[in-house]
Parts: sequence; structure tokens; C-alpha cells
Amino acid sequence: MKKVVQVEALTPPEVQGLAPTQLSFLDYQLRAFGQRSASFFALELAGECGELANLEKKLWRDPERAVDSQHLSDEAADVFIALMNYCNARGITLESAVQSKLERIELRRQQGQMGPTPS
Repeated sequence: MKKVVQVEALTPPEVQGLAPTQLSFLDYQLRAFGQRSASFFALELAGECGELANLEKKLWRDPERAVDSQHLSDEAADVFIALMNYCNARGITLESAVQSKLERIELRRQQGQMGPTPS
């Protein structure tokens, strides 16, 4: 018999305010660089995530390694920018998509489908 574990219900994080930011990214992108395809931005996003992951891999492999925190910040910003541009190219409203996903994650977490919970 599977043991039922009580899981505290939590309110997912708020993402309100992201929509105006996303719209300003769209305006900037179109005015500065013109229309680009979602495929372009998906590839850009993958590349930027890879650059950030590579820095983290180096830190994980050698914790004494000097990795400039500004470099990490820049790569994280690149990931965010590429994500905004991808969502705009695909017509995804990131604020509502994230809010919906967080609600589904919380429901699954409460049902014990998201792995162990902190004690």
C-alpha cells in the first residue's frame, strides 16, 4: 500500500507585470532588428542557455575556478532576452503561460507527483 503524504498547499509565485515587459521587448526588437522567425529565436535561446550552462559546468567541475559574476549575469540576461523574443515571435504571452504552468505544477506537487517535499 502506497503511503499518502500530506503536502502543504502553497500559492504559486506571482508573475504579474511581465506582460508590459514582454510588449516592450517586442517593440524594441521590431524597431531595432526587424522581424525574425521563432526558429531563429529558439536557436538563439538554446545557444544562450548552453553558454550559461557551460559556465556553471566549469564552476561545478572546479569550484575554485574564477568565473566573473558579471559574465554569469550577462549570460542569464541573454537567456531572458532570447526567451522574450521567442515568445513574441510565437505569440506566447509568457505571463499567463507561466502562471498557468505554476498552477499545474502546484496541483501535481500537492498530489505527490513532483518528487519529495522538504521536511
